[in-house]
Amino acid sequence: MTATPPSGTVGPGVPGLAGPRRHAARWVALAVLVIGSGLVAVLATRPTASATEVDTPLLGKAAPDVVGTTLRGDSFRLDALRGRWVVVNFFASWCPPCQQEEPELVSFAFAHRAPADAALVGVAFDDAASSARDFLTSTGATWPAVPDPGSQTALAYGVRAPPETFIVSPAGTVVAHLDGPVTAAGLDYWIARAGQESS
Repeated sequence: MTATPPSGTVGPGVPGLAGPRRHAARWVALAVLVIGSGLVAVLATRPTASATEVDTPLLGKAAPDVVGTTLRGDSFRLDALRGRWVVVNFFASWCPPCQQEEPELVSFAFAHRAPADAALVGVAFDDAASSARDFLTSTGATWPAVPDPGSQTALAYGVRAPPETFIVSPAGTVVAHLDGPVTAAGLDYWIARAGQESS
Protein backbone atom coordinates (compact mmCIF):
# COMPACT_ATOMS: atom_id res chain seq x y z
CA MET A 1 0.00 0.00 0.00
CA THR A 2 1.40 3.41 -1.06
CA ALA A 3 1.37 6.14 1.56
CA THR A 4 -0.29 9.43 0.53
CA PRO A 5 1.56 12.50 1.71
CA PRO A 6 -0.44 14.49 4.23
CA SER A 7 -2.06 17.74 3.09
CA GLY A 8 0.37 20.68 2.98
CA THR A 9 3.44 18.68 1.96
CA VAL A 10 5.32 18.69 -1.31
CA GLY A 11 6.40 15.13 -1.02
CA PRO A 12 7.79 12.72 1.45
CA GLY A 13 9.95 14.44 4.02
CA VAL A 14 9.26 18.05 2.73
CA PRO A 15 6.35 19.30 4.81
CA GLY A 16 4.38 22.53 4.38
CA LEU A 17 5.86 24.12 1.19
CA ALA A 18 3.20 23.77 -1.53
CA GLY A 19 0.34 25.59 0.24
CA PRO A 20 2.27 28.71 1.30
CA ARG A 21 4.02 28.94 -2.07
CA ARG A 22 0.71 28.77 -3.93
CA HIS A 23 -0.77 31.35 -1.56
CA ALA A 24 2.20 33.75 -2.01
CA ALA A 25 2.08 33.34 -5.80
CA ARG A 26 -1.59 34.31 -5.82
CA TRP A 27 -0.87 37.48 -3.81
CA VAL A 28 2.02 38.42 -6.09
CA ALA A 29 -0.14 37.89 -9.19
CA LEU A 30 -2.93 39.98 -7.66
CA ALA A 31 -0.52 42.79 -6.76
CA VAL A 32 0.94 42.80 -10.29
CA LEU A 33 -2.58 42.92 -11.75
CA VAL A 34 -3.63 45.84 -9.53
CA ILE A 35 -0.45 47.84 -10.22
CA GLY A 36 -0.67 47.12 -13.94
CA SER A 37 -4.32 48.19 -14.10
CA GLY A 38 -3.51 51.40 -12.24
CA LEU A 39 -0.65 52.18 -14.61
CA VAL A 40 -2.84 51.58 -17.66
CA ALA A 41 -5.51 53.87 -16.23
CA VAL A 42 -2.99 56.64 -15.57
CA LEU A 43 -1.47 56.38 -19.05
CA ALA A 44 -4.89 56.28 -20.69
CA THR A 45 -6.10 59.45 -19.00
CA ARG A 46 -2.84 61.43 -19.12
CA PRO A 47 -2.26 63.63 -22.18
CA THR A 48 0.21 62.09 -24.59
CA ALA A 49 2.22 65.29 -24.52
CA SER A 50 2.11 68.60 -22.76
CA ALA A 51 3.14 72.15 -23.48
CA THR A 52 6.64 73.27 -22.65
CA GLU A 53 7.82 76.84 -22.37
CA VAL A 54 10.30 77.69 -25.11
CA ASP A 55 12.33 80.79 -25.82
CA THR A 56 11.21 83.32 -28.39
CA PRO A 57 12.78 86.57 -29.65
CA LEU A 58 9.37 88.15 -28.96
CA LEU A 59 9.69 87.74 -25.19
CA GLY A 60 9.20 91.13 -23.55
CA LYS A 61 8.40 92.77 -26.89
CA ALA A 62 5.12 93.98 -28.34
CA ALA A 63 3.06 91.09 -29.69
CA PRO A 64 2.66 91.18 -33.47
CA ASP A 65 -0.87 92.20 -34.29
CA VAL A 66 -3.44 89.62 -35.26
CA VAL A 67 -5.80 91.27 -37.72
CA GLY A 68 -8.49 90.01 -40.02
CA THR A 69 -11.99 88.72 -40.46
CA THR A 70 -12.76 85.87 -38.09
CA LEU A 71 -13.99 82.49 -39.26
CA ARG A 72 -17.47 83.66 -38.23
CA GLY A 73 -17.26 86.82 -40.32
CA ASP A 74 -16.50 89.45 -37.65
CA SER A 75 -13.62 91.89 -37.86
CA PHE A 76 -10.86 91.33 -35.31
CA ARG A 77 -7.77 93.15 -34.11
CA LEU A 78 -5.57 91.95 -31.23
CA ASP A 79 -4.92 95.54 -30.16
CA ALA A 80 -8.61 95.86 -29.27
CA LEU A 81 -7.97 93.48 -26.34
CA ARG A 82 -5.32 95.72 -24.77
CA GLY A 83 -5.78 95.84 -20.99
CA ARG A 84 -6.56 92.10 -20.76
CA TRP A 85 -4.41 88.99 -20.67
CA VAL A 86 -4.66 87.34 -24.09
CA VAL A 87 -3.87 83.77 -25.13
CA VAL A 88 -2.97 83.57 -28.84
CA ASN A 89 -3.29 79.95 -29.94
CA PHE A 90 -2.07 78.68 -33.33
CA PHE A 91 -4.03 75.56 -34.29
CA ALA A 92 -5.12 73.38 -37.21
CA SER A 93 -8.04 71.02 -37.63
CA TRP A 94 -5.73 68.30 -38.99
CA CYS A 95 -3.37 68.44 -35.99
CA PRO A 96 -3.86 65.64 -33.37
CA PRO A 97 -2.23 67.61 -30.51
CA CYS A 98 -4.58 70.51 -31.34
CA GLN A 99 -7.51 68.12 -31.11
CA GLN A 100 -6.14 66.94 -27.77
CA GLU A 101 -5.86 70.44 -26.31
CA GLU A 102 -9.18 71.80 -27.62
CA PRO A 103 -11.32 70.67 -24.63
CA GLU A 104 -8.80 72.38 -22.34
CA LEU A 105 -9.10 75.61 -24.32
CA VAL A 106 -12.90 75.37 -24.11
CA SER A 107 -12.61 74.96 -20.31
CA PHE A 108 -10.22 77.92 -20.09
CA ALA A 109 -12.49 80.15 -22.19
CA PHE A 110 -15.52 79.22 -20.10
CA ALA A 111 -13.69 79.92 -16.83
CA HIS A 112 -12.63 83.34 -18.16
CA ARG A 113 -15.87 84.32 -19.86
CA ALA A 114 -16.31 87.57 -17.86
CA PRO A 115 -15.94 90.60 -20.17
CA ALA A 116 -12.74 91.96 -18.56
CA ASP A 117 -11.13 88.55 -17.93
CA ALA A 118 -8.41 86.81 -19.95
CA ALA A 119 -9.26 86.42 -23.63
CA LEU A 120 -8.48 83.68 -26.11
CA VAL A 121 -7.92 84.08 -29.85
CA GLY A 122 -7.15 81.38 -32.38
CA VAL A 123 -5.08 81.59 -35.54
CA ALA A 124 -5.62 78.85 -38.11
CA PHE A 125 -2.24 77.47 -39.20
CA ASP A 126 -1.98 76.10 -42.76
CA ASP A 127 -5.63 75.12 -42.69
CA ALA A 128 -8.63 75.80 -44.93
CA ALA A 129 -10.99 78.31 -43.33
CA SER A 130 -13.94 75.94 -43.72
CA SER A 131 -12.07 73.07 -42.02
CA ALA A 132 -10.90 75.29 -39.17
CA ARG A 133 -14.44 76.68 -38.72
CA ASP A 134 -15.99 73.19 -38.66
CA PHE A 135 -13.39 72.04 -36.15
CA LEU A 136 -14.05 74.92 -33.75
CA THR A 137 -17.83 74.58 -34.11
CA SER A 138 -17.69 70.84 -33.40
CA THR A 139 -15.73 71.41 -30.17
CA GLY A 140 -17.89 74.22 -28.83
CA ALA A 141 -15.23 76.92 -29.21
CA THR A 142 -16.71 80.42 -28.90
CA TRP A 143 -13.61 82.63 -29.08
CA PRO A 144 -12.59 84.57 -32.20
CA ALA A 145 -10.33 82.75 -34.63
CA VAL A 146 -8.82 84.16 -37.78
CA PRO A 147 -7.47 82.43 -40.87
CA ASP A 148 -3.86 83.11 -41.80
CA PRO A 149 -3.56 83.14 -45.60
CA GLY A 150 0.07 83.15 -46.62
CA SER A 151 1.03 82.34 -42.99
CA GLN A 152 1.93 85.99 -42.39
CA THR A 153 0.81 85.95 -38.75
CA ALA A 154 2.59 82.63 -38.12
CA LEU A 155 5.78 84.06 -39.60
CA ALA A 156 5.51 87.18 -37.44
CA TYR A 157 5.27 84.98 -34.33
CA GLY A 158 7.89 82.49 -35.52
CA VAL A 159 5.47 79.56 -35.44
CA ARG A 160 6.73 76.38 -37.08
CA ALA A 161 4.02 73.81 -36.29
CA PRO A 162 0.80 73.80 -34.28
CA PRO A 163 -0.12 73.89 -31.55
CA GLU A 164 1.89 76.86 -30.35
CA THR A 165 0.54 79.37 -27.85
CA PHE A 166 1.61 82.83 -26.78
CA ILE A 167 0.58 84.67 -23.63
CA VAL A 168 0.24 88.42 -24.13
CA SER A 169 0.17 90.77 -21.15
CA PRO A 170 -2.42 93.52 -20.65
CA ALA A 171 0.30 95.93 -21.85
CA GLY A 172 0.48 94.02 -25.15
CA THR A 173 3.86 92.30 -24.66
CA VAL A 174 4.64 88.63 -25.13
CA VAL A 175 5.37 87.04 -21.74
CA ALA A 176 5.42 83.33 -22.62
CA HIS A 177 5.67 81.01 -25.61
CA LEU A 178 4.34 77.47 -25.18
CA ASP A 179 5.01 74.61 -27.56
CA GLY A 180 2.62 71.66 -27.56
CA PRO A 181 -0.90 71.10 -26.24
CA VAL A 182 -1.80 73.39 -23.37
CA THR A 183 -4.14 72.81 -20.44
CA ALA A 184 -6.52 75.23 -18.75
CA ALA A 185 -4.59 74.88 -15.49
CA GLY A 186 -1.30 75.45 -17.30
CA LEU A 187 -2.56 78.66 -18.90
CA ASP A 188 -3.77 79.91 -15.53
CA TYR A 189 -0.35 79.11 -14.06
CA TRP A 190 1.61 80.98 -16.76
CA ILE A 191 -0.69 84.00 -16.59
CA ALA A 192 -0.42 84.11 -12.77
CA ARG A 193 3.36 83.72 -12.92
CA ALA A 194 3.71 86.47 -15.50
CA GLY A 195 1.48 88.71 -13.38
CA GLN A 196 3.70 88.16 -10.34
CA GLU A 197 6.88 88.84 -12.32
CA SER A 198 5.52 92.10 -13.71
CA SER A 199 4.26 93.42 -10.36
